[in-house]
Amino acid sequence: MTEQTLPHAQLDLLTERLGPLPLLNHFLGRAGVLDVLQRHLDGSDPARRSAVSHTQALGVLLRSIVVEREPVYRQQETAVSFAPGLFGMDAAELGHLSDDRIGRALDRLFEIDRAALLTEVIVSVARRFGVRFDRLHNDSTSVSFCGQYRSASGRSVRGRVAPAITYGYSKDHRPDLRQLLFILTIDGEDGVPVHFRCADGNVADVSTHIETWNTLRQIAGRADFLYVADSKLCSRPNMDHIARQGGRFVTVMPRNRQEDAHFRRWIQTHSPAWEPVWQRPNPRHADGPRDDWYVFSPQAPSAEAYPIVWVWSTLLTLKHGYRRQNNVAAAIDHLVDIQRRLATARARKSPRTPVLASIDATRASCADARSRIWIRSGAKPPEVRA
Repeated sequence: MTEQTLPHAQLDLLTERLGPLPLLNHFLGRAGVLDVLQRHLDGSDPARRSAVSHTQALGVLLRSIVVEREPVYRQQETAVSFAPGLFGMDAAELGHLSDDRIGRALDRLFEIDRAALLTEVIVSVARRFGVRFDRLHNDSTSVSFCGQYRSASGRSVRGRVAPAITYGYSKDHRPDLRQLLFILTIDGEDGVPVHFRCADGNVADVSTHIETWNTLRQIAGRADFLYVADSKLCSRPNMDHIARQGGRFVTVMPRNRQEDAHFRRWIQTHSPAWEPVWQRPNPRHADGPRDDWYVFSPQAPSAEAYPIVWVWSTLLTLKHGYRRQNNVAAAIDHLVDIQRRLATARARKSPRTPVLASIDATRASCADARSRIWIRSGAKPPEVRA
């Protein structure tokens, strides 16, 4: 065997940046996302395509959100820093990519039937990845915006109504900022996003569930999936709508319901027949106490005649007890500090109102104001009694 050696002048080192794009492109192709965008945005007529199609421009933006999260005006700079073709465009096509081109693609995306596009994408993902839509979990959050946004008042744009960026209940505790309401539903088994939409920033969560559930029924192709949501679902119109359509739901009972007050009074003099349903190790500490879950189903249903299930977690009970002890200790420290300041000669001449306000502030800051159905009574099920 003859060994051949090339001179160093004929050797070049080529370094290309890949990142996670090969893996991302694999799943984009498997899910058929770009094919769906092509049908809805560009159509089937190749003569209508410009140097950079709407699908290509949004494909660059989609990949950038996952990989780099750069602003729109830096998309071309981001795309050329990776190996050619990984953003779905060659070098010549990238030369025609600009923030204005991406903006026109976003305008086109706003004009089309986005609900139909999203439904087609989700159905394609479900078919190719085996998503069954047996249990769907819904939640919402607020997305805050810095700035004036004077024209984002829910106006009609090219025949479609844009959501209003306005003040509302801020879930990230920023009432000084305008916001949108972002609603997301995922598959409970696999964690795959199934449906999402934006609503006006001042829309109440309780009013979003009927529209969301109707859309999920169309996506799933049936109504018997289990719809899981927080306490905002627990209203007569929401629950009756789902039940009349043959659906199923699980929600959390708000603390202000009469059923909650009745059970809390009842449990002070009665011992519920708790049934163990789940046991697991401590999720954070390997040597910590186990987390045992119990349920109790009373004979009396809710005011809407739906069954109620009370849930008790031993680990959550310990956490609540520890938090209450901390609250009591903090309140005592604050009150002792107030008493010490009142003992000074200057405090004796101070008016009474600031002192009472300070005491009320201490009580409010140390109060346990959680609103959950978890049982925090001292009663214990027979399985864990000493």
